[in-house]
Amino acid sequence: MSTKTLEQVEGKFETFQILNEEGEVVNEAAMPELSDEELQELMRRMVYTRIWDQRAISLNRQGRLGFYAPVAGQEASMLGTHFALDKEDWILPGYRDIPQIVFHGLPLHQAFLWSRGHIGGGKFPEGLNIVVPQIIIGAQIIQTAGVALGLKRKGKNNVAITYTGDGGASQGDFYEGMNFAGAFNVPAIFVVQNNRFAISVPVEKQSAAKTIAQKATAAGIEGIQVDGMDVLAVYTVTKQARERALNGEGPTLIETLTYRYGPHTMAGDDPTRYRTSDLDDEWTKKDPLIRFRKFLEGKKLWNEEKENEVVEKAKEDIKAAIKEADSAPKQKVTDIIGVMFEQLPANLREQMEEYTAKESK
Repeated sequence: MSTKTLEQVEGKFETFQILNEEGEVVNEAAMPELSDEELQELMRRMVYTRIWDQRAISLNRQGRLGFYAPVAGQEASMLGTHFALDKEDWILPGYRDIPQIVFHGLPLHQAFLWSRGHIGGGKFPEGLNIVVPQIIIGAQIIQTAGVALGLKRKGKNNVAITYTGDGGASQGDFYEGMNFAGAFNVPAIFVVQNNRFAISVPVEKQSAAKTIAQKATAAGIEGIQVDGMDVLAVYTVTKQARERALNGEGPTLIETLTYRYGPHTMAGDDPTRYRTSDLDDEWTKKDPLIRFRKFLEGKKLWNEEKENEVVEKAKEDIKAAIKEADSAPKQKVTDIIGVMFEQLPANLREQMEEYTAKESK
């Protein structure tokens, strides 16, 4: 089974889709070979993440969580891509991509510690193939090219995947990383989650290109645009991209057309200043959870009881995780300095001595 790569048709670019907004299959030939249990697991993860997102926003407003970037609306884009990965694949996330790394194995309480800026949030379990979420916009693109090159040279049968938003596609690192990855034909997947506004600038004002996916052409790699509210379509194109990479056919740029329902971050952003209520309503009708729920209900694979079980499990897990995060040792200045370098430079050695003395009093 093969998905279409980006093709120009009458000046427009075709968007890959399997389920329409009503949860109806519109591309039967592209349906992925997922078992009933796997389809249910995909839904479970999306529902779980939506509840987690709601609770995280509440915790942030209570002052119990630090930096937080809402994810509601982007669940299919995030979890559909992740579901196509192997446990040994590497993930280089941006700051919004916490669901993917939690489902890859990061304990939830550490995600909360990372949000608080606690060093415990970055001390990942041994063997967990993720890096700390990147705050610098687009920097993870270059890092992914490097990690993928390392996998190739070591003969590993795995890929490196990274995520950024449409704003990240305007960064120099985006072009440099893809160009490097293409030149060295590395097993990398670059996912641009196009939620239309980056922080607040419409995608139409960021680039004159009709799509972000077509930017792959300049790097000599594959590019595809996919309906990012359709979890089956997202899974399918990612699975194909991974197979291509492992077959030595190089990297892929995936543009997922998605939408974030909340603000860019909880740090004072007000989306009503740059988005209309009509646009919000239009994208609410495309909600990935509603769409996939309709599909599963039509197959008798999902019901209100199953969903409520997931909701309650998410609430229990979040309550336990925040309690565990609350019990973490209070962070000291010397803790932060001590993890910055393997061997501290002179200026930090001086600061370490100064704060060690203060903390011992």
